[in-house]
Amino acid sequence: MTITLHPSTLPAVLSPVLTPFKADGSPDAQKLLKQCKWLDANGVGQAIFGTNSEANSMSAPQKMSTLTALIEGGLNPEHMMPGTGATSIDATVNMTRHAVAHKCAGVLMLPPFYYKDVTDDGLFAYYSEVIQKVGSDGLQIYIYNIPPVTKINLSLSLLERLAKEYPKTVVGMKDSSGDWAYTESVIKLLAPSGFRVYAGSEVFLMRTLRAGGVGCISATANVNPKALAELAAHWRESNADERQAEMDKLRAIFAQYQMIAGMKTAVAHYSKDPDWLRVRPPLMQLTAEQQAKLLGELQNANFSMPGL
Repeated sequence: MTITLHPSTLPAVLSPVLTPFKADGSPDAQKLLKQCKWLDANGVGQAIFGTNSEANSMSAPQKMSTLTALIEGGLNPEHMMPGTGATSIDATVNMTRHAVAHKCAGVLMLPPFYYKDVTDDGLFAYYSEVIQKVGSDGLQIYIYNIPPVTKINLSLSLLERLAKEYPKTVVGMKDSSGDWAYTESVIKLLAPSGFRVYAGSEVFLMRTLRAGGVGCISATANVNPKALAELAAHWRESNADERQAEMDKLRAIFAQYQMIAGMKTAVAHYSKDPDWLRVRPPLMQLTAEQQAKLLGELQNANFSMPGL
């Protein structure tokens, strides 16, 4: 099966963009707009409302109004893949329609994650109903596989079924399983038909590109965008593995902490804006001691965020 898809306008690297919050807990769209423009200037697309965006700590209306503000503020929707998956079909349809109406290049769609031990037929029915209710030829869905969080495994047979039934709509996936054998098997099975596979961590960026995937949607793209974008652009060069190792070292620093709070600590420090420290419960900010330790490790690694 070979399907001719519209060429993707999405970059090889996208960031599940951290969401800044106001004191009342609502998303700060203007601060987010500035952050997204910085990422875009560094060659990284914006997968807003992803896991690292604390998306499931926000309501559907909050996310939709924020997306509108970003695009009205001049952000390029052709570089955007907002997360629109929810446990409710109604919420998923509303957020997805909104993203399509704003001409976003794609949407990142979680499976309905509340009920566990669900069947492939049930998951297929969910995605199928969303697609039919959105009812748009402009819809481009990237399935979001993140079993460490959802506790739902998306089987190869389910992905193949969706891609065959909706070949111009279910066009790719983000795989955050952390299981390279699984990622590679999806690429081997579906990439020849045009299915676009993004790894869920930059640790797998080189392996994904070499196997025939398209890139990564990764947490640390929030703080290290230019280096990741340049690695993806020059992955065939002789020093690519060394550059990959440098990316891995930086991720290992952040991985010692709760990643979202840790990255927000870095953004707050390098932007000199302490409001960026805010996270939504049940997440908590890093302690003062943790913040000091993290920032010290970043300084020792000669890390910076120029232009932030």
